[in-house]
Amino acid sequence: MGVRTGLHICRGNWSQNESTLLRGSYHPLAPYLERIHVQQLVLEYATERAGTLLPFAGKELGLGVVNPRTEPIESPETISAAIEQALQLYPADQLFLNPDCGFGTFSNRPVNSSEIAYAKLRAIVDAAQAWRARIRRL
Repeated sequence: MGVRTGLHICRGNWSQNESTLLRGSYHPLAPYLERIHVQQLVLEYATERAGTLLPFAGKELGLGVVNPRTEPIESPETISAAIEQALQLYPADQLFLNPDCGFGTFSNRPVNSSEIAYAKLRAIVDAAQAWRARIRRL
């Protein structure tokens, strides 16, 4: 397939206080996101701040499944539920799992420790491996 191009829409990555960060559905942006010339939309869906998961025809989805700003580690079961919901709208080969945003927020003041980042990424890997095994059995 070559190089994929993607677009990430950031809702803010400067605070662990979720009430100070941007919120709202991607619905008002949908006409623009559908027309933009990228293969993948990398969207933040790990919190309720993003609203309902939307389908974007002809696009892959980089699905945000962990919140890099919070300390609690999402369970593989929680991530699996998000995958299951996304598979209702996207084929498995068009679904990619991501943190909502990057973990390298500010070099002199990271939002979370490297141990928390690692644990969250490990949870994504565990959920993805479980789903790959499940899809292979189908």
